[in-house]
Amino acid sequence: MKLIKPLKLNKGDSVATISPCWGAAGERGVVWKYNIGKSRLEKIGLKVISAPNSMRGEEYLQKNPSARAEDILWAFENKNIKGIIANVGGNDSHKVLPYLNMKSIVCNPKIFIGYSDVMNFHLYCYKAELSTFYGHNLLPIIAETPYFHPYSAYWFKKVLFNNEVIGEIHSAETFSCDENNYFDVNYRKTYFTETGYLFVHGKGIVQGRLFGGHTGLITCDFISPEDFFNKILFIEDIAEFFTPELFGDFISRLAENGILHRLKGMLIGKLCAYRSFDEYKTVLNKIISDKYGLDDFPVVANMNFGHTSPVCILPYGAMAEIDCENKRVSVLEAGVI
Repeated sequence: MKLIKPLKLNKGDSVATISPCWGAAGERGVVWKYNIGKSRLEKIGLKVISAPNSMRGEEYLQKNPSARAEDILWAFENKNIKGIIANVGGNDSHKVLPYLNMKSIVCNPKIFIGYSDVMNFHLYCYKAELSTFYGHNLLPIIAETPYFHPYSAYWFKKVLFNNEVIGEIHSAETFSCDENNYFDVNYRKTYFTETGYLFVHGKGIVQGRLFGGHTGLITCDFISPEDFFNKILFIEDIAEFFTPELFGDFISRLAENGILHRLKGMLIGKLCAYRSFDEYKTVLNKIISDKYGLDDFPVVANMNFGHTSPVCILPYGAMAEIDCENKRVSVLEAGVI
């Protein structure tokens, strides 16, 4: 299935910020952080409009998933809004889905970006045949302190403001796995020298369309094994749900559900913890090669997306390539038109 691509952003465009998962952005102790993100978007030429319910605080939005859905539909239906940015992830986006209207998305395709629990909305848009973007949330990435990381800023402009082929997704030069803290105005992330991508399994060159999110992807009840056919799966998660054991369980479930054999390859986000990938590689090899004999299946780990910083942007449905021989990962088309 080839997805509809949204129009690119231009300077002067209006974007909406929404709180579809967690209402922290509107909390008294967090508004300072939201304002940093808003200011940074304004500096690159965008007008930022907070959706009507998005700043009403976490208690209100937790109790009113319909209000979160209203904001999503308002942002898609509003002709003046050219892009939609999630403020932050969370853990109960599934409660919002029953209140959504797919027709509003189908008739108003536009940029929608976020990660973590925002994944459920990406999958919903995928079913509406709209290509969305697994990438920047406002609080943890755009409003990051001490700065909007140059790598994250580069990919935000490269993918969303540019309708040329995205090309090679290169590794960042520095990274941080520090937990986010939205309430402490003195909080600063610490960055370390990046070690680059790890081509941990497989060989050759493969192409497939991008599809993925966090490990909860496999439990989504409106996604079927057929949705994974000829896809390059990108996958990541927070440290609690991405131990070597749970990672092994996830890969096993992919195989048992008839998904693993449908894939062209796999991209794994940087671990959300300061630890080696060696144990994960061992688990991976035991399942993919030893148990299922998929010796050529390409797997690239330690990529800059997900719950670490900085991040690139991965457009759902875009054709991508893994080149194990030259150790490159590329997106072969533009994410926008």
